[in-house]
Amino acid sequence: MSFPISIAVLSLFQAALVALPRGRPRFGWMPASPWWALVPAGSIVVVVGGIELLPGSATALAWLALLTVPPLAALALGRLVHGSRPWWAWLALPLFVLAWAAEGSLAGETAAALLSGLACVSLGWLLVCVVPAGWLRWGIYAMAAIDAALVAAELLQGPSGVLSAADPGGLPRFQVLEFGSARMGFGDAFVAATAGALLVPTGRQLWAAGIAAVLGLAFDLLFFAFDTLPATVPVALALALAGRGSVGVADGCRPDRQE
Repeated sequence: MSFPISIAVLSLFQAALVALPRGRPRFGWMPASPWWALVPAGSIVVVVGGIELLPGSATALAWLALLTVPPLAALALGRLVHGSRPWWAWLALPLFVLAWAAEGSLAGETAAALLSGLACVSLGWLLVCVVPAGWLRWGIYAMAAIDAALVAAELLQGPSGVLSAADPGGLPRFQVLEFGSARMGFGDAFVAATAGALLVPTGRQLWAAGIAAVLGLAFDLLFFAFDTLPATVPVALALALAGRGSVGVADGCRPDRQE
């Protein structure tokens, strides 16, 4: 599949992750603190710095993704996405089998990307439930700014390539989203799902997803001039354009009683 089509599909999938989260789960076992807002930006710094210093850590991250993505995706399917039902959690199993059996094909890449994206929905909700909305919004902006700075300085491309190539023993690679001839980082999916979870109580989630889709496709045109782009930027801009919400941690994480 050609690169323009491949990257367009990934950009639309990223925008869909903004629209996907629903409900107000409660993760009371995690202590709430504004410091959790450092996670989005910190994840880029830690991963890039860690791989630069210890290239072998990329394999450890690949194994971490392999072990955590399927159960996190099951949680999202069973509870955290629009229309979810508890039995949907079992769909993670055939998706994993397809990602493994058809690795390298479009079907396998699609299954792996779906699992990774769904896992990001769970991770996004975990973060939304422990960070005040305003702090997390700025955390997302900081992540996009750092991502753009690292790409501009050509400090992200090397570690990103090492992480993408890391092989967890021939099993599916969930640390990167690949489709056709394009790929997108796990962090790009994570920031989209987190922004979507953040916007659920505000009623602006679909509006932000639409903006993210338009901006993402427009942003892809820059690939005619650049080899690598910070895919977190369209999501951060969509979050900013969607407007501020007034929902805090407690309001955003009540159990959802609506189907």
